[in-house]
Amino acid sequence: MTTALNPEQISSAFLAACRAELDALKPGNVHRHSAGHGMDVAHFERAAEAAAGPIADPSLSVGKRILRATEASVAATGLNTNLGIVLLCAPLAKAASATTFAIGLRRRLDMILAALDEQDATDAFAAIRIANPAGLGQVDEGDVRDKPDRLTLIKAMYLAAERDRIANAYVTAYSDIFDFALPVFQDARRLATDSDLAVTTLHMSLLAEFPDTHISRKYGAAAAEEIREEARALKAYWSPVASAKSMAPLIEFDAKMKTKGRNPGTTADFVVATLFVAGLIGQKPA
Repeated sequence: MTTALNPEQISSAFLAACRAELDALKPGNVHRHSAGHGMDVAHFERAAEAAAGPIADPSLSVGKRILRATEASVAATGLNTNLGIVLLCAPLAKAASATTFAIGLRRRLDMILAALDEQDATDAFAAIRIANPAGLGQVDEGDVRDKPDRLTLIKAMYLAAERDRIANAYVTAYSDIFDFALPVFQDARRLATDSDLAVTTLHMSLLAEFPDTHISRKYGAAAAEEIREEARALKAYWSPVASAKSMAPLIEFDAKMKTKGRNPGTTADFVVATLFVAGLIGQKPA
């Protein structure tokens, strides 16, 4: 990418990523094949449509994009459906709109993340309080319930990076996406018989590689590790790519997780963000 994308291109890529994630079987998450955790596909569709405008608004900072998109999503659904998605996609959208010379999306993203300031922290903390995600604990420094006095957003993410994969993404310039998830998805897309199966492969690859921090916040690290091990045990059904013939064990895994209340929400957030990156890279500059 050598020049900026316009807001319409960015919002279109965001919506396409959200919809593609919902269309694919993603064990444990809400998708078009199965609702779960008190939510269904319609909730996520409404949230995506509400968030798309603020996410792509070139007049907004990263923090304001997070806050406005979260406010709009919660107003549209009455639920926290996409806080993690918004947290990951807002800096990417800013980078796509600000990449005006040949430095590449990831390098521009790194520059934007490093410059996140105190107002970004104030806005992001407000968004998190509005969404009120499940399993939100309390910490001595950088707690979202407190006013982030002289705390920049990137500093707050450094404080949380060891316990939260979204925070870790901020401090590594999205290494989990650019170095792992995006190559997995690009390979799967070449091999899969349809795009939904490539997304299923991406989801399972992430689930098998990284303990889901949404699960660990709610149920502890051991529960997250158990899910990762189960995803790895099913590798024969999704690697190198999922197929229509391999769906039955994955559907069974999906039902098992939902029965136990295990929602790998962070994994779903990274699926959307990876699809968003792929969509941004694939766009032709306006």
